[in-house]
Amino acid sequence: MAKSSVTPVRKQYLDIKKQFPEAIVFFRLGDFYETFDQDAETAARELDIVLTSRNVAKNQRVPMAGVPYHAVESYVARLIDKGYHVAICEQVGDEPVRGLMQREVVRVVTPGTVVEPALLDEKRNNYLVAVSLGEGQAGLAFADITTGEFAATQLEGQDAAVKLGQELARLTPRECLLAESWAEGGLPVDAPNNLHLTPLADWRFDPDHAAQALLDHFEAASLGAFGLEGLPLAISAAGAIVQYLQETQRGSLAQLTSLSTYTTGDFMMLDAATRRNLELTETIRGRTVRGSLLGVLDRTTTAMGGRTLRRWVSQPLLDKKRLERRLDAVQALYDDATTRAHAVEHLREVSDLERLANRIATGHAGPRELVSLQTTLERVPDLLALLEGRAGLERVVETLDPLEPVVALVAAAIADDPPATLNTSGVIRRGFSPELDEVIEASQHARDWIANLEPVERERTGIKNLKVGYNKVFGYYLEVTKANAERVPEDYIRKQTLVNAERYITPELKDYEVLILNAEEEISALESRLFKEVCGEIAAHHEGLLTTARALAWLDVFASLAEVAAREGFVRPALTDEDVLDIRQGRHPVVERLLTEHRFVPNDTQFSETERIHVITGPNMSGKSTVLRQVALIALLAQIGSFVPAEAATIGLVDRIFTRIGAQDEIHAGQSTFMVEMLEAANILHHATRRSLVILDEIGRGTSTYDGLAIARAVVEYLHNHPRLSPKTLFATHYHELTEMANILPGVANYNVSVAEQGESIVFLYQVAPGGADRSYGIHVARLAGMPPSVVERADDILRELEAQDNIWRPGTPEEREAYARQMALFDTGPHPLLEALKGLNIEEMSPLDAITKLYELQRWANEEDRE
Repeated sequence: MAKSSVTPVRKQYLDIKKQFPEAIVFFRLGDFYETFDQDAETAARELDIVLTSRNVAKNQRVPMAGVPYHAVESYVARLIDKGYHVAICEQVGDEPVRGLMQREVVRVVTPGTVVEPALLDEKRNNYLVAVSLGEGQAGLAFADITTGEFAATQLEGQDAAVKLGQELARLTPRECLLAESWAEGGLPVDAPNNLHLTPLADWRFDPDHAAQALLDHFEAASLGAFGLEGLPLAISAAGAIVQYLQETQRGSLAQLTSLSTYTTGDFMMLDAATRRNLELTETIRGRTVRGSLLGVLDRTTTAMGGRTLRRWVSQPLLDKKRLERRLDAVQALYDDATTRAHAVEHLREVSDLERLANRIATGHAGPRELVSLQTTLERVPDLLALLEGRAGLERVVETLDPLEPVVALVAAAIADDPPATLNTSGVIRRGFSPELDEVIEASQHARDWIANLEPVERERTGIKNLKVGYNKVFGYYLEVTKANAERVPEDYIRKQTLVNAERYITPELKDYEVLILNAEEEISALESRLFKEVCGEIAAHHEGLLTTARALAWLDVFASLAEVAAREGFVRPALTDEDVLDIRQGRHPVVERLLTEHRFVPNDTQFSETERIHVITGPNMSGKSTVLRQVALIALLAQIGSFVPAEAATIGLVDRIFTRIGAQDEIHAGQSTFMVEMLEAANILHHATRRSLVILDEIGRGTSTYDGLAIARAVVEYLHNHPRLSPKTLFATHYHELTEMANILPGVANYNVSVAEQGESIVFLYQVAPGGADRSYGIHVARLAGMPPSVVERADDILRELEAQDNIWRPGTPEEREAYARQMALFDTGPHPLLEALKGLNIEEMSPLDAITKLYELQRWANEEDRE
């Protein structure tokens, strides 16, 4: 339809919608936010609200759906969760221009730019990321506009995509900005759950354009101070974020006051599979914090402490000095329970200073939030007095700033119990503004006159039930029941008739009403202006507020880790730069917490040059997986600066933890369980180093017995022999044949999880002991699981037949047996024809790894023949 044929409001809406075609526009009309056209149909469908229509021209109606303004947050949250963008269009100004209220979009809410506390998880960051891709490189930047965190990195090398995936798994962002030319194909890595991709024009990622956006925002002459020199992809990602926020969050960039550059090499690398398998921040099945490692550690009192602890768990350090400082702080509070308890009590009075400071800086804070700010800062002097001079807590003390000018300003300016919003008077304390006090005083006589009117009129008229009331439609009035209508004075003017009463006004009452309403309007305007001025003065201390917020968060995390250590019997680990991992009486921190009927059985784990790979056998349910996970979690705990569940632990810093535990079909990606298993194993073999910790549980079980056994053996050989590898490895398996590898490879050692037999039943001892298991006890486990007795008995008969035929692992045909004999000669118990084997080697076709493995075998055979 032609714009000239539509109403002025419709034309105004169409002009605004044209600016934000990709967003659902919430258009403010009175007490409602309305959506129109396709937006209305989408909103009605997604929000389950009524779809109506509106007349916009003669015989022309358009779809319309609206939500109340006072409940808009919940509706916006539901749309954001579904990945939509919502443009909030507000009325601006108090007076219409040529009969039309002026409106403009004040901000666009997207999954990564939510600021409303009700829409956020208080103990979790809400990250917006931008990814810039290049040949063998990737740039990544992320920001949380509720806390002011802004950082960027450039990922290099052939494994740049792998590193990108690991960083996205760590950050778990809600929204990712990507150049349009890349957006159709999506990210080159598996994206975290609930990540929404937002395409931007390619020129937004141009390094020169992005660099200028950063320089303009920070008012800087060079990006060298931010560590971005020579990192064009990091610059383009960071610049894209700044440009996006400038468009969607008008006036909300003030909180991004700095940009830090980091390298992934400063932190332990953890891929998505490892984070999932170890259940670091959420459980695999329920995706809940309870039951995860974070669920055990998090006894934080503040929201910012909870977010900090989550970041530490997700990003273990490789810097021994930083870790020792963290451990010193935990030690100080661990040793002094009284100080720890007093610190926690003070922290209970602390609000989310990090997000509060940013809400004030961006103009989103309300009066009561300023009172919360004052209460929080008033705790700082008490905490300083408590912590002063305590070894290990020096950095917290040095960083805490009481910000006395801010406390004094809020105390002087804001009433003790202000209203929640500026729509109600009473925000500014009397005595702060002479101008405001004067207006209030001038209107006080009128207020007093109306307050005393009711008893005066009752006495004058003799009407004992006369009432003075007020509503927004008629203003102040005098209400008289109809039974007393004959006693109404002549100077009363009837204004409204009710069923049982009449309402009146008097000229004098209206004069005083005008005085009061004019004064209230002036008071509201003055309070609004004064409140914004106060917020502006506080915003000038933004950096100091964020610094103090970080110190409070650190203290909260240290107190939480100390409390957990004291309650759960954790000990301080000894950190070393040597390639050592020695755990005495280690325990699984989560499983131990969840056990109620039995005591957790601790176990030792020690690696040495002759025991780099532990092959662990034992039946299902015996605790192999628990042992594997607990070793990984103990190493990780040490490298976030936590005490660990053990009697003693010496931890050589681990650069990466890899896990291959269980698998699930990735049906959406067309990947079977076995393919997922092989992809994860391949990732380990490509990226592990000697300083890595590798956890492998049942490699090869996703395929046939022979394929699986062959793959499992080849993986062990590769880890053992490759010159870049030989990582500390825990390898749990049901393939008992693999225990023979300890006789071939000098760095392999056998361990088993002990089981006690009692007649036809077994008892799991959960104790790891040297040596391999001689049986799998699968039938016993089936009996414990409640299999029908007939099935168990039949399985036992079949097992005896197979064992008697000695073909439980052997194929049936002669050809298969011959091929199997060649493949599995390692495990034959007969004499080894050493010379024949040496003559038969095809050296030209052997890889270096095959040659090394074969040399190990021949040397061991020769030694055995010498001993014979």
